[in-house]
Parts: sequence; structure tokens; C-alpha cells
Amino acid sequence: MPAYADTYHDSTDGLRLYAREYPGPRADAPVLLCLPGLTRNSKDFEALAEELSRRYRVLCPDLRGRGRSARDPNSENYRPDVYGSDIFGLLDALGIDTFGVIGTSLGALMAMGMNALAPQRVLHVVLNDAGPELDPRGIARIASYTGKSAAPMTTWAEAAQRMAANYATAYPDFGPADWSSYARASCFRDSDGVIKFDYDPGIARGLASGSATPDLWPVFDLLAGKPVLVLRGELSDVLAEATVAKMRARLPTLRAATIPGRGHAPTLDEPAARAAIAGYLSASNGAPAT
Repeated sequence: MPAYADTYHDSTDGLRLYAREYPGPRADAPVLLCLPGLTRNSKDFEALAEELSRRYRVLCPDLRGRGRSARDPNSENYRPDVYGSDIFGLLDALGIDTFGVIGTSLGALMAMGMNALAPQRVLHVVLNDAGPELDPRGIARIASYTGKSAAPMTTWAEAAQRMAANYATAYPDFGPADWSSYARASCFRDSDGVIKFDYDPGIARGLASGSATPDLWPVFDLLAGKPVLVLRGELSDVLAEATVAKMRARLPTLRAATIPGRGHAPTLDEPAARAAIAGYLSASNGAPAT
């Protein structure tokens, strides 16, 4: 039996959206929301969510156009404000008022945006390898393969090789088993037997238009007074060390940790990431530690 329940809700524009719900130890357990990166999905947080669910109720949604959530016929809707509206819809459907957020990459940008819209609901935030300023080098790299046509994959070994080709610089210590697991979390086999990335290619629209890289410093500043942790991959080409320094200057209470040997973005299964998250949650307004 999986440790989670499948949860669905309908967006305001009629899309069927999916989330994994890890119930936690009791009905009134504090809620943690895990938001994935641009091309990622709820499966990314599986190990972390199982660990956190010993103390928390954990929600891991598939954003529209990814995983088990419906694809949007209008690709212009693939943007952070719409994603945020979808997530608030999920929380409202489940009767959840307040929550903490762990956001990876795009999920980190969403966390900042959701706090700006409803600061009374967002209790604390973990920003995983993204912040109010994104390094153009990393954005260009991601845009080079996201949503692009490529040779079809018919075996999981081919899918693992594709993952290694795209992400080897981020995970230099990954071996064959790691890439195989990464592929199975990233792809699906369609009815014709072809293995495809588990997202709508239309999600790349924001990268092409430039709307994926807005100025978020004013939004970041609204996190003042809340517990915030930023994780940076040591090899990241998306979140620069200089940006983290600026974040700490503007938000002196910010906690920061560097994850060794990782680029964009840490998986959050690394011992250093787990330790940073556990310490942060323990110190966040008395919230229970993992």
C-alpha cells in the first residue's frame, strides 16, 4: 500500500488536477506543501514526503500539464500565477487554511508568489535552488531541452541515458541505478509503447517569452518576519552565490545551506538537504522536527 492517497480537484477553468496526500500522524497535523520544478512532478518528493509525514500532513501536487494532472489546451495558462491559483484551489478543497511550503525551482518562485497573495496563510518557506533572481545561464540551459522534439525513446535504458545527457552536470555522482530511477520519475510509457517526458511541451512557453524570469525582489521582501530557508546546490547555474548573499542582506533572519556536489536542483534526498530541512522545521515557530 502506498503511504499516500490520490487526491483530485477541479481548477476554476475546468482542468482535473492531481495531488498526492500523505495524511500525517493525526487529523490536525500541520500541513506542508511540496511544489515541484518546471518539468517535474509529485514523484520527486516521494522519499522526503514519507519522512515528513511522520509529523506533518504533506501535499505533493502535479501542476497543470504535468504528471497525472490534465494538460491545458491553452499553453498561455502555463505560468506561475495560474499555478498558484490552482494550488490555492486544492488547499481550499481540502479545507486547509495555513501551511508551510517546500518549493523546488519553479516551486520556490510559486512559494514566494503565494506568500505575497495570502501572507496570513503561508507560515514558513523553503526555497530549493531558486530565488528572486535567476542566473541566465541556467535558464538558457533549461530552455535548450524543455519542450523540444527529440528522438523517441522505446526503452527505459534509453530514457536513463537521456536523463544523464540533460542533467549530468547537476548530479555528477549519479550511477546507472540513479539515472534509471530519475527516468521513471520523469517519464511515462504511452499506449504506443513510446517513453515520453511526463509533461506538456507547452510548459516551455514562459521560457521562450521571458515571462519565466520576472523581477521577484519585491515579492521576496514580503517574506520578512517569516522563517525562510534557502538551499543552493554547490554547482548550481540557476541560483548564484551572490544572489544568496543579497537575499541574506535583505532578509537577515534567512537560513541558508549549500548542498555539496549538486547543481540545479538538489533532489532533497541528500543528507545535507535533509539535515538543513529538519533543523529549519525544528526552529520554525516550534513546528515539529522530522
